[in-house]
Amino acid sequence: MSDKLKAAKPAEPNAAQQSTELSGNRFSGFARELVTGNALIPVLAVLASFLVGGILIAFSNESVQTASAYFFARPGDTFQAIGQAVFGAYDALFRGSIYNYQAGNFSDGILSLTQTLAYATPITIAGLGLAVAFRSGLFNIGGTGQIIVGAVGSTVIALYVPIWPGPLHFIVAVLAGILGGAIFGGFVGFLKATTGANEVIVTIMFNYVAAFALHYSLTTWLKAPLAVNPQSSPVPNDALYPLLAGDAYPLHAGFIAMLLAVAAVWWLMNRSSVGFHFKALGHNPSASKVAGININRTYFLVMAVSGALAGLAGTSQILGTEKYLGTGVAATYGFDAITVALLGRSNPLGVLAAGILFGGVRAGAVTMQANQNVPIDSVYVVQSMIVLFIAAPPLVRSIFFMPKQKEVRA
Repeated sequence: MSDKLKAAKPAEPNAAQQSTELSGNRFSGFARELVTGNALIPVLAVLASFLVGGILIAFSNESVQTASAYFFARPGDTFQAIGQAVFGAYDALFRGSIYNYQAGNFSDGILSLTQTLAYATPITIAGLGLAVAFRSGLFNIGGTGQIIVGAVGSTVIALYVPIWPGPLHFIVAVLAGILGGAIFGGFVGFLKATTGANEVIVTIMFNYVAAFALHYSLTTWLKAPLAVNPQSSPVPNDALYPLLAGDAYPLHAGFIAMLLAVAAVWWLMNRSSVGFHFKALGHNPSASKVAGININRTYFLVMAVSGALAGLAGTSQILGTEKYLGTGVAATYGFDAITVALLGRSNPLGVLAAGILFGGVRAGAVTMQANQNVPIDSVYVVQSMIVLFIAAPPLVRSIFFMPKQKEVRA
């Protein structure tokens, strides 16, 4: 009888079989999460945005409009014109942002990539600052104002305090920009901690304060002596970010600062006790307070760190790209940083990838407009659509026929 039971009992899997099954389960779980979870949403949001951009490019193209007038007589002409318009536009985007294969030599062709990285530098650094705030439960809309204050701080040190020899002048100018952004952002955290002020409203208003203060400064005490437009004198060479690839390329050491900022924010949010307090505040402020976290101090620290990173972005503009202070020093970087932080899901590596993407779109837009006569507003539409699709994951799932994400019940 015992022999029959032994024969009927299934054989236990050996260690190799268990390892194989475990690996298979892990792979299938990863694949299931990739397809049904949120990992693909940012990528598909970008793809959907470029599809919408392609439709707009086709509708605004003169050749397509001409061919569509006799569509029913010769429909092939319309489809051919659409293909040429969309392919030509995105080919120009590639040549303007990654590599210009029509340049004739590698050194000229790679100029596009260096331009992309130069544009990506302030966007990514500011995006990191907003990502820190977002993961802490605070919605910082003041990137523009904090960039301006950081740029002004660097300009003042660079122009009016040239007393340090060698690289010390540059270092102090960068630190002044970081400190200016930290104070401007930290004051928002102070107001929220002490008065309960809404950081969204306060940071929006502070953008206007910084912009008007900048304009006043550039028409009075900061204005260059012989300048017609409101702008400062050029920043001296010893206060500039060093160029990384020579005078022929726009890429400067601010790009290195950006990479260091990515690493620093990753360590802050994932390996430090301060970052743990930040994330705890974002999950549940009440529970964080019960756990012994000083909520008011954490509010201040979050906004100070966020503002410091935006101030660093301002230094990359003044001491790296522009080399003088003007009213457009912040451009649209403060608001682009919001999209970059959302697209990167407030993860430092994701923000880096999103920042490079936006830098490439900004760099390639000039080539699209010059070579293909594509309105630059089409690029802004693509960026806006990215925000829309990121904010509406069910819409992305519907467009790409993705299965619905299962609800997690407690």
